[in-house]
Amino acid sequence: MKHITLIICFLFIFASCKEDAKTSMLPLNEIETETVKEATENTKSVKALKEELTSKGFKIFDYVDEKTQDTILMQQYFIAFLKRGPIRNQNEEEANRLQSEHLAHLGKMYELGYADISGPFGDDGDIRGITIYNVPTLKIADSLANADPMVKAGRLEIEIHPWWAGKGFPLR
Repeated sequence: MKHITLIICFLFIFASCKEDAKTSMLPLNEIETETVKEATENTKSVKALKEELTSKGFKIFDYVDEKTQDTILMQQYFIAFLKRGPIRNQNEEEANRLQSEHLAHLGKMYELGYADISGPFGDDGDIRGITIYNVPTLKIADSLANADPMVKAGRLEIEIHPWWAGKGFPLR
């Protein structure tokens, strides 16, 4: 039954994508106009963004780029280092269950807007990964990070630090 459901979902998504492709065939200048229009509608003024962030308790400041003279709004985030914990003697089945719950927890943090990015490191060091929390206080970030099932089980430990980044800048 699962296989049939998956096939139906796949076909539905494929058909939807095909229809989207047909309907979104606009000339380049119309695409650019639509993109600018969408960006303008979804962009708050810097003043409104500052007011919103400070009203929610976020720490912010303006930074002037010496090279471009642009003013960049800096926001404090919290970076959580997920470190190897003291209790790592779970059997394979338990470790796999914890990993699934850990990934579900991180996904929930992202969906709720509390975490902006998470991921493991590519080596086998003591620091296993990071999560960047987009919350106003260290207390909230610490609470969310320590709610992770891997942390609760002792398989991971958390170390959190305040971290500043330019608001709205994407990863490159």
